[in-house]
Amino acid sequence: MSALRADAAAEKLMRILHTMLRVVDLDKTIHFYTEVLGMSLLRRKDYPEGKFTLAFLGYGPETESAVLELTRNWGQDSYELGDAYGHVAIEVEDAEAVCNRAAILGYRVPRPAGVMKHGRTIIAFIEDPNGYKVELIQKGTQFD
Repeated sequence: MSALRADAAAEKLMRILHTMLRVVDLDKTIHFYTEVLGMSLLRRKDYPEGKFTLAFLGYGPETESAVLELTRNWGQDSYELGDAYGHVAIEVEDAEAVCNRAAILGYRVPRPAGVMKHGRTIIAFIEDPNGYKVELIQKGTQFD
């Protein structure tokens, strides 16, 4: 087997495990991702020696699905989001309904559900309690 083929075979064994976001209020952020976006809290653990807490949320087991890791660094009261961060994208059945639920629960909806420019995909943007953008893509509309 050539080295290139061995590398390709090894790459098939790779997968995305998680995306990590640093958060200020872990409980409020968990509430957002579970109540607004329907994720499940998969695990949560304090690391007293490192002075941080990790929480993992997702739509399926970590062994099968990519998940979201929330990191709460104790004593950190704010973060600069920076201009390199874009968004996390979530496929939803009804983008407008998720926007409405987020708004009712007091979360920002900077871009209500609607067709994106130059396409037919229905998208929306909501913000989690830390200011991170979450793009909602309505199922069945993103492949035009």
